[in-house]
Amino acid sequence: MDLNLDLDRNVPVLDWEPHLSSRTAGMGSSAIRELLKLTQQPDIISFAGGLPAPDFFPLREVEEACRYIVREDGRQALQYSATEGHGPLKEYLAESMRGYGVPAKAHNVLLTNGSQQALDLIGKIFIDPGDYVLTSRPTYLGAIQAWNAYEARYHTVRLDDDGMVADEIEHAYQKALDDSGRPPKFIYVLPNFHNPAGTTLVQERREQLAEVATELSLPVVEDDPYGQLRYEGEDLPPICTYVPERTIYLGTFSKILAPGLRLGWIVCPEILMGRFVQAKQGADLHTGTFVQYVANDICQRGFLKQHVKELREVYKVRRDTMLDALTEFWPDVCSWTRPQGGLFLWAQVPQAIDTRDLLEQALEEKVAYVPGVPFYPNEDGGYDAMRLNFSYSSPETIVEGIRRLGRALKKALDQV
Repeated sequence: MDLNLDLDRNVPVLDWEPHLSSRTAGMGSSAIRELLKLTQQPDIISFAGGLPAPDFFPLREVEEACRYIVREDGRQALQYSATEGHGPLKEYLAESMRGYGVPAKAHNVLLTNGSQQALDLIGKIFIDPGDYVLTSRPTYLGAIQAWNAYEARYHTVRLDDDGMVADEIEHAYQKALDDSGRPPKFIYVLPNFHNPAGTTLVQERREQLAEVATELSLPVVEDDPYGQLRYEGEDLPPICTYVPERTIYLGTFSKILAPGLRLGWIVCPEILMGRFVQAKQGADLHTGTFVQYVANDICQRGFLKQHVKELREVYKVRRDTMLDALTEFWPDVCSWTRPQGGLFLWAQVPQAIDTRDLLEQALEEKVAYVPGVPFYPNEDGGYDAMRLNFSYSSPETIVEGIRRLGRALKKALDQV
């Protein structure tokens, strides 16, 4: 049998579209990931990505952990492992989370490939086509992208300087019920240093949200990737402290250790763990064993607490630098949030300016940001807003980038 293939022969091209599932119509590329492709040039200052500062990645600690694990536990660390995750790391996480109010035990912790996989698993086990999800307006783009793949629809709740307006949750719930004949599947909340808005949900509203969720028998997805990165003010109790029986809590190492590890976790009521395990087995069997061993070794050595303290100090300086630069270089008609922590702030420009169009002028000035529209699940807002990341760039770069953005804004205002 001649296995030599004539690659130049005229073979009909397959039309793949009829073979694709209907859900692919709702899938879209991340606006942030696509934008990052445009900002790789070294002369562009990018405030677009949600990137931690690479200068503070714990390279030495990771190297030491890798060497130790290969030497002492190499055969186990390179083998398949349990879907639920590495036991000692689950114990560490459960103990750590209990320290700030999350009622976690090792048996209700599931390790995931970043918290983005956690969002996807939530979509997989909760959302049927046409189901409604309640979110803030704006909300995290990655959650929208994950749940659009499962053909979710959205009703949204307004966001102000004190976080999600809990008074509007019941109205959004009723709209979902009226539109579909069934209640929304859950409410999605980013209580600490919201992405993209930078706001923090005040304690009174946390308690109110928990009360409303109980009255409506509504599950809560509490996404908390930035909670440990607080630069001012007092830590607030997680929502799951008030309603642990109806809350799915998400955490991640991406912002406090390194995003390249792709290591996050879910804390859920024990009754749900079997469903999450089944969904994850179908996706990847389990999160990488070796990376879990690495993270556990670093954590068990007691490094993480001091490392997070250092990150807080660095990021606070960068946040303050960006706030000062905005005041100095931007027109007075603009406004912005003052985040108590996290990686982002949310800026508003005059309504006559569409930040999607402004981005073209900004790129001409060699600076980038994320326009606000992609953060609105129904694309019904954010035209006059942008998300700015302050964690990635040095203070000197932040000042220059904000100066360039201010110049682009002034040119756009002159053209209005």
